[in-house]
Amino acid sequence: MRLQKRRVFGASVVAVGAALALAGCGAGQIAQTSTMLPAVNGAMGQAGKLVVRDAALVNRNDCEQAYASGSSAPLTLVIANDGTADDDLVSVSSPNAANASVQGQKTVVAGSKLLVGPVTEGESLVQTGSSSAAPASSAAPASSAAPASSAAPAPGSASPTAGPTGQPPRIGHAEVVLQSLKSVVWPGQLVPVTFTFRNSGSVTVQLPIQAPTVQLNCQAPASQEAGGH
Repeated sequence: MRLQKRRVFGASVVAVGAALALAGCGAGQIAQTSTMLPAVNGAMGQAGKLVVRDAALVNRNDCEQAYASGSSAPLTLVIANDGTADDDLVSVSSPNAANASVQGQKTVVAGSKLLVGPVTEGESLVQTGSSSAAPASSAAPASSAAPASSAAPAPGSASPTAGPTGQPPRIGHAEVVLQSLKSVVWPGQLVPVTFTFRNSGSVTVQLPIQAPTVQLNCQAPASQEAGGH
């Protein structure tokens, strides 16, 4: 019986020693365990009839991944309107950012959705409900612009999601960017972001950095490979 107790005690000492060794190995590393989660494709929240889906910070698609303090982070998400009345995205804010810019369509049309994400090359945003709306003459290249008196779109430019003349498209597109981040944002870390709507109020969603959208081939620095940690 005494020999068995000694074996149990010895195993406990080994286990405690291993835990301390792991803790020592992580010493000096960034302690973000309270806000770290595995990378996911997005978060979800709801304000009234508006549902925020797949919300995340856009992945930088490089090996460093993190957003540095003072940098800007674009968002990617979908806002779906399950109600019978249009609503407007009034503002976006986060305690982790000095401010946030909202460009493009702000109206979330009833029974439709608003896509939020970076503007790709050659794409333009429709400015609605904002004093920063682009002039009508800049909405299309001069070579294809229709006369002001004509309500018909240029050939090949008609869209099944376009609403009546003077109304926002049913499926809108906007760009939201968190500006001047107050601290480094690491993959797996959650950033609280509040979306405020004109009629539905506000909702705060915990946003991760989205998973990479391209395959990354990254190698650890030689000093880390030789260190054994």
